[in-house]
Amino acid sequence: MEEKRNVRVGIDVGGTHTKAVAIDNSTHDIVGEAIVMTTHDHKMGVAAGVIECFEKCLSRNNIKPEEVIFIAHSTTQATNALLEGDVAKVGILGMSAGGLEGLLAKRQSNVPDISLGTGRFIRTCHTFLKTKQINESAISDAIDDLQDQGAQVIIASKAFGVDSIKEELLVQEIAEEKGLLVSAASDISKLYGLTRRTRTAAINGSILPKMLSTATSTEQSVRSAGIDVPLMIMRGDGGVMDILEMKKRPVLTMLSGPAASVMGALMYLRASNGIYFEVGGTSTNIGVIKNGRPAVEYTIIGGHKTYVNSLDVRVLGVAGGSMIRASNNKLVDVGPRSAHIAGLKYSAYTPTEEIQDPKIEFFSPRKGDPADYVRIRLKNGECITLTNSCAANVLGLCRPEDYSFGIVESARKCMAVLAEYLQISIEEAAMQIMEKSYGKIMPVLDELMAKYRLERDQTTLVGVGGGAASLIPYSAKKLSIGYSIPKYAEIISSIGVALAMVRDVVERIIPNPTTEDITRIKREAKALAIKNGALPDSVEVQIEIDAQTSRVSAIALGSTEVQSMDLRLRCSEEDAHVISAESMRADPSEVYLIEKSDIFYVFGRKNADKQQIRLVDIRGFVKVQCADGEVAACQVKDWEAVVERLWEAKLGYERQMVQTPDIYLAIGGKLLDYSNTLGLEQLRIIMRSEFLDAEPEEDIILISARREVI
Repeated sequence: MEEKRNVRVGIDVGGTHTKAVAIDNSTHDIVGEAIVMTTHDHKMGVAAGVIECFEKCLSRNNIKPEEVIFIAHSTTQATNALLEGDVAKVGILGMSAGGLEGLLAKRQSNVPDISLGTGRFIRTCHTFLKTKQINESAISDAIDDLQDQGAQVIIASKAFGVDSIKEELLVQEIAEEKGLLVSAASDISKLYGLTRRTRTAAINGSILPKMLSTATSTEQSVRSAGIDVPLMIMRGDGGVMDILEMKKRPVLTMLSGPAASVMGALMYLRASNGIYFEVGGTSTNIGVIKNGRPAVEYTIIGGHKTYVNSLDVRVLGVAGGSMIRASNNKLVDVGPRSAHIAGLKYSAYTPTEEIQDPKIEFFSPRKGDPADYVRIRLKNGECITLTNSCAANVLGLCRPEDYSFGIVESARKCMAVLAEYLQISIEEAAMQIMEKSYGKIMPVLDELMAKYRLERDQTTLVGVGGGAASLIPYSAKKLSIGYSIPKYAEIISSIGVALAMVRDVVERIIPNPTTEDITRIKREAKALAIKNGALPDSVEVQIEIDAQTSRVSAIALGSTEVQSMDLRLRCSEEDAHVISAESMRADPSEVYLIEKSDIFYVFGRKNADKQQIRLVDIRGFVKVQCADGEVAACQVKDWEAVVERLWEAKLGYERQMVQTPDIYLAIGGKLLDYSNTLGLEQLRIIMRSEFLDAEPEEDIILISARREVI
């Protein structure tokens, strides 16, 4: 009898294509793929493409519905709805006690129309109740008033609602009885700040009708295909959540596409610090991987910060398909219009025999665009164009295994026409194209490296997306740093969705938190992750504290299914030694083992008066890398004294400022990151919560790394 496979399916919705990947849960081998055009104009929106792609992936690869144990998809719906202004008008019901607090709350909850930065707005209206007036009748009348003002969705927002949400829940109950959608502000975020919390809830509420329609259609289709496992949705912060949770907080799915790419890249990469490029045909998303995790920030909409966590991403209008602009025998620019927008093929992907008698022409891709974009007219009357991908192929930057690799001779024949116009060589024309593109990328790289304190010699550029090879090799060469384009770069986002973990964040304002406070918020985050589908034993919780705002964040990550690991994927000590040396860009003879456990290897290398550190797990992933670190192994019962010694050893004083070290703890199979802790006592409070249930004789590894001032 044939053994049943367990299959995970991930579907990524891109601007042009929707791609599905089926992965064997035990080995992580790809067992199926499918691709369809993204269905932006369908009456069901992109959901139609998700369903079509999913069904095609199963049927074409002989995957039985009962074999699917996990299905998830990213979505562009939230982002597109906000970009295109396809949003509902929201009615805000503000609530507060009376007196001065009431006057302030009435003003702060009356959020004006929210600019979407595109000339479009989320329209709002407002009414207000004092808490002593609140009863079912008053709430019903207030909701009717908001409906009379044109509200399609109700926002319930009470001053200090994070302390007691019962009034907001009562509004929700009554509004739902009237058949209305509701967004409760304190259900979206538990942080203080009435205006910001209300604005976040309003943004969430504005896209509820659109997102609910899509989610319902997708879920029904998955169920009709015989799939009984929960349908998961990619979040913008790199995790997944159950579709029921998405129906409450759809705003969390913003930027889920870039998040999918990053999480996919992390499955295949062995670098813990890097800058990633998700390179498509039209645009490139650039962000940071720090200590093995993507950098996450609050999303800014219309110039205002929200309480929505998503990847900290910069979007540039330069990518693999960006077209060239030229005028007066000079190269003017590269992008932002792409070959896709203009409906033109790339010269690098055009058969050489078709390129006969090529002539340069200038045109305007869209009404209102400059009329200096370059296209090449062929003898047969067809037009093609030159792009970054073409230039990269001419310069030999694309390898045969890269998705961007094309027909070099075709690219050269068309580049020769541009070169003649510019009165330079073919190679110089291609170089100028790459230099123009790099000129847009470089300021973003500098900003991100400074913001996240990335040391240049410890940083790798990571390329994902089909166009990665068109930009990454040149940028890495200019910066004199390494780069990596993972296997399956062109479908990496779908892999990221398929292998994503449940991620939930609980945030509270807690001045001077105690160990009990930390323990409580960790338990809450773990419970939320389990509620959203994570297996209890798989959940790990990371604590972050912002001393300036007293914000305590508990970030829970957990697997949706026990993923047994093929023993072939395990990393030996010898393998880890080589991986560490490669990461340090050093000869293996210079690298030595410092400590090891059943799960982790820690290697070092002397570099002048510093010791470089790499911690590698048994899958061969570099989980910690630092330029100046110290390592100690001890038992749980001795952790406080060892931590104090390591803290003092790497405490720095630069530019009249104290530079606190980054501390890492390897305990059992977990690696916990305590970087950015502002004081030793705060560190003790956070770490103490981790050791409450640990055995005193359990072995642990501690790493202290000096923070470098950039």
